[in-house]
Amino acid sequence: MFHQSSYIESKVLLFLEGLRRHPEAFKISSASLISSLSMDHEPPFQETYENLLHLPYDHEPKDESVFMVEECDLPMIDLSRLDLERGKCIKEIARAAREWGFFQVVNHGVSQEVLSSLKYEQTKVFRLPFKKKMEDDFLNSSAKSYRWGNSKATSLKQVPWSEAFHFSISDISRMNGYKSLRYPPCPFTPEVFGLVPHTDSSFLTILYQDQVGGLQFMKDRKWFRVKPNPEALIVNVGDLFQALSNDVFKSIKHKVVSTRDVERFSVAYFYCPSAEAVIQSCTKPALYKQFSFREYQQQTQKDVQDTGCKVGLSRFLLL
Repeated sequence: MFHQSSYIESKVLLFLEGLRRHPEAFKISSASLISSLSMDHEPPFQETYENLLHLPYDHEPKDESVFMVEECDLPMIDLSRLDLERGKCIKEIARAAREWGFFQVVNHGVSQEVLSSLKYEQTKVFRLPFKKKMEDDFLNSSAKSYRWGNSKATSLKQVPWSEAFHFSISDISRMNGYKSLRYPPCPFTPEVFGLVPHTDSSFLTILYQDQVGGLQFMKDRKWFRVKPNPEALIVNVGDLFQALSNDVFKSIKHKVVSTRDVERFSVAYFYCPSAEAVIQSCTKPALYKQFSFREYQQQTQKDVQDTGCKVGLSRFLLL
């Protein structure tokens, strides 16, 4: 058991050490989110979802639920301690991944200059006209890299009030001057989310959010607001890591609450395997059947098309 746990922890450690030693990887391969203040820049949210905006909202108590959510500080990991207190730092990372599913890292090697430059590049791209961003060859990126809303939504709780560009590493070399690369104000908050409650279909996710905040995660059946920290990157466990660890580490449900007057920028880097990589639990008895990352993506896409929502790991539980 100790050997297997050490193996899982080493995966996280190798990834975070790679980030610390090669921060440029974070800069060039971030998948990210959004912006824009002028109407010709924004996706047509109100027009597209006009009918849904008049339906009864079947989520949570409207105003009180947003403003009464408790703010918390996530566990903080100082990656510089990997050099001198490696064992202790590894244990702290494992504990945070096990008990929280989320943690923050500082002294990660990504400078404030890089993060400021990143937001500047985001702003330039998202200020472009909506029609321009919708062009098939925009930025020479892969098809459907620009996404907004949810065309399959049947209620407001399924509508993410956000636009996003999703780039793979292979897209970067073709991006025509935007190699540095990402939620608009929502007049209907808190009835709609910036991002609806979900878990990430990744191994690990690294997130940088601006000082507007809005990120919330669920712990012990309660929602908590993540206090923005300009010096920190947020790391969270994804579905694939939960399956690999046989539920030792948790992929936690999280969401972004939209704001009425202020746009929010964030950048997320999703650490994922190749499509053919096979995911299987590392301990026995296994809770999940073996599956490839491609199979997981296909099942997620099918669920979203059929129901408007992601179902996730429960589809792969062994009964």
